Order: sequence, then C-alpha cells, then structure tokens
Amino acid sequence: MSSHSNNSSSSVANDPRQPTTAKPYVPPTVSAQDLPVDYSGFIAIVFGITGVMFRYKLSSWVAIIFCAQSLSNMKNVETDLKQISMAM
Repeated sequence: MSSHSNNSSSSVANDPRQPTTAKPYVPPTVSAQDLPVDYSGFIAIVFGITGVMFRYKLSSWVAIIFCAQSLSNMKNVETDLKQISMAM
C-alpha cells in the first residue's frame, strides 16, 4: 500500500503540465469588414426585388422568410439592420 501512495506522489512531481504558465483564452477581435457575408440577407434582397418587379407573391414570401432568418442570425447590428430594412 505504501508503494501505491509513493507512485501517486511521483506522478504529481512528473506532471508535464505547468499551471503557473497557463493563460486564459482570449478570442481574437474581428473587424466588421472581415466578417463573413450574410447570404440570407442577400437572398432576401434578391427575392424582394423580384417580388416587387414581377409581382410574384411566392418570391415576396420567400424574401420575408429569409429576412426573418437574417434577423435571427445578426452579428453586426448596424450593417445587418440596414440590409434587412432594404430587403423589407
């Protein structure tokens, strides 16, 4: 039994992890220009324009659905809000 407790103390001493050098993770900051394109907002604008120009009701409904999806997935409030209001 004494060899078992001795083994656990030696494993603690030989632990390669160093908790004193550990640093908390800080996510990198991403500018608004580097964010990925909001495809659902773009599709909403395209379907909204075709719905208005050609008077297709189905296209207008699809535009409303994509607007709702884009609204729920907003990352940058200022630019995305402009795009969604344009699609509406």
